Amino acid sequence: MKLEGSHHRQLVEQGALLLDVRTPAEFCEGHLANAQNIPVQELPSRLHEVGPVSRPIVVYCRSGGRSALARQLLTQAGYAVRDIGPMQAW
Repeated sequence: MKLEGSHHRQLVEQGALLLDVRTPAEFCEGHLANAQNIPVQELPSRLHEVGPVSRPIVVYCRSGGRSALARQLLTQAGYAVRDIGPMQAW
């Protein structure tokens, strides 16, 4: 599910995890404030870092492909996920 600007910002302000699923190098080049970086390819083995399934997640990447995959993985694990797609959609 993709949401427009203020909706995903409001979710994060209310305590949702902001998750950047790009590579560590991409994350170091720039990321959204307070985002946690877990590359999508590492996500299945690092789910414990995401926290409880009761905490909503807002996920993003560079162009939208990796965030869509992350949304699918997280949803299958029981998380409520909002995919904003590319970082510039913030």
